[in-house]
Amino acid sequence: MKAITTQQAGGVEVLHLSDVPEPKISQVTDVLVKIMAAGVNPVDTKLRSRGTYYPGRYPAILGCDGAGVVMATGSGVTRFREGDEVYYCHGGIGGEQGSYAQFKTISEDYLAHKPKTLSFAQAAAVPLVMITAWEALLDRGQLQADDEVLVHAGAGGVGHMALQLAKLHGARTCTTVSDATKAQFVTEIGADAVINYRQQDFVEEVLNWSKHGGVRLAFDTVGGATFAQTFGTVRFYGDLVTLLQPDSSVDWKTARNRNLRVSLELMLSPMFYGLKKEQQHQREILEQSAALFDAGKLRIHVADTLPLSAAARAHQLIERGGVSGKIVLDTFS
Repeated sequence: MKAITTQQAGGVEVLHLSDVPEPKISQVTDVLVKIMAAGVNPVDTKLRSRGTYYPGRYPAILGCDGAGVVMATGSGVTRFREGDEVYYCHGGIGGEQGSYAQFKTISEDYLAHKPKTLSFAQAAAVPLVMITAWEALLDRGQLQADDEVLVHAGAGGVGHMALQLAKLHGARTCTTVSDATKAQFVTEIGADAVINYRQQDFVEEVLNWSKHGGVRLAFDTVGGATFAQTFGTVRFYGDLVTLLQPDSSVDWKTARNRNLRVSLELMLSPMFYGLKKEQQHQREILEQSAALFDAGKLRIHVADTLPLSAAARAHQLIERGGVSGKIVLDTFS
């Protein structure tokens, strides 16, 4: 089969279109999936440039999420049969094979039926960003109806999922963007207030917008200085969830004075540490999300679909910044 492989950490030049053996079913609960499309995420570019979670295991095939068709099943599989359309977030961090390939085996425990109303490209764009947003807002942030919520970078992959989830659960939302095009996009998907952080002081704007001296829940998808600045946007005893590791130089005084609860979200941890219950919970998130997509309550924005051979170009676009939604690889084009 064709796959994008990397033999070492480095720039986009380490990504190579290669011929590799097609994976085989080895466990009774394995499912062989013909991958029709693979999502590309910022974490892929970091793993490529800095090294994978398993530095001794090269060559590596990146790509955490994908969508495709069941080709065969192990003797113990009960939830799927040949021909089923599926999607998932599994592999791609350097241990198990990722989705920048044409075929993959995956346990049925971590596989969900694809939303019927989405194309393979759209479905492949969903898993990592949806699970991340869901865990951050609902599991960590304990989102409630009528909450006021700040989502940073609302036009991004995770951000545009988070905005829709918050609205779906009855929250009032505000978000930060960098330009007018993104402002229009986030307004279309339900943002109640939009802040151009390049032209406005987002802390001041959030406080002016909020009716309660700050939002009850803030979701930081940016990190760096933005993380610490966000302390001032959250009301007393509120929640702040971040996707990034806080820098050692962070001044926590405002967070402490406001009695904030700060949570960290890394949806890859269950896969890396082999936490089966948590991985099954992530599959359940995808199952619930499929129903929401099919009911027309959620939408996914695919910014571009590129052939598998253009994986390096996809990484360049993400590293350049400014992508709204997700980039996807068509693995059979």
